[in-house]
Amino acid sequence: MKFQDLLKDEIDSLADDHLGSSIDNPIKKDAFKVSNTEKIKLIQEKVYEILDILGMDLKDDSLKGTPKRVAKMFVNEIFGGLNPENKPIASTFDNKFKYGEMLVEKNITLYSTCEHHLLPIIGLAHVAYISSGTVVGLSKMNRIVKYYADRPQVQERLNIQIVKELKDVLNTEDVACVIDAKHLCVNSRGIRDNNSSTVTAEFGGKFKEAKYRREFLDYIKLETDI
Repeated sequence: MKFQDLLKDEIDSLADDHLGSSIDNPIKKDAFKVSNTEKIKLIQEKVYEILDILGMDLKDDSLKGTPKRVAKMFVNEIFGGLNPENKPIASTFDNKFKYGEMLVEKNITLYSTCEHHLLPIIGLAHVAYISSGTVVGLSKMNRIVKYYADRPQVQERLNIQIVKELKDVLNTEDVACVIDAKHLCVNSRGIRDNNSSTVTAEFGGKFKEAKYRREFLDYIKLETDI
């Protein structure tokens, strides 16, 4: 669909609303027919055009490399989670210790990008699960968070995607995730409220029960500075 086709009155009226679509990111079916190298080239040209329209002197030493830097950052870094080839392989292992309590990985640093204004989301994710017979390497939990965060996102969707992925990996419904993050579309523009943050949660299986949910929330409140 051409950009011009989207220029309708209702688009302007929805621009500042906090909207989501579904559990899946809105990605075109042919999104990966173009190579990363070609995407970088095309995006570089568009970024050049945007900066030129804004009136920036792209012959200046400080700016002339910016279009390519931005293009490479979009494709290889902050939006790298759009590409299924970058999905982490989360190998599981038998729970030989017969550990039956919840395992919590807290304070996972989270960087994402708001899909409404393409501004950063910065915060922490706290993830927990109760083994049904298998466990996953601790760093893989961080990598799963990063993979789904590295794309234009909505925080609620991100929360659900992390939990769904871990449910599939661990073959259990007993997974939970809480995210507390600042959205720069709120902090640095619009209302410019630098103190507020957004908290979302997704609870599966036993974590829907008050006992397990309370235990998880108590864990993530623990001070762990060393």
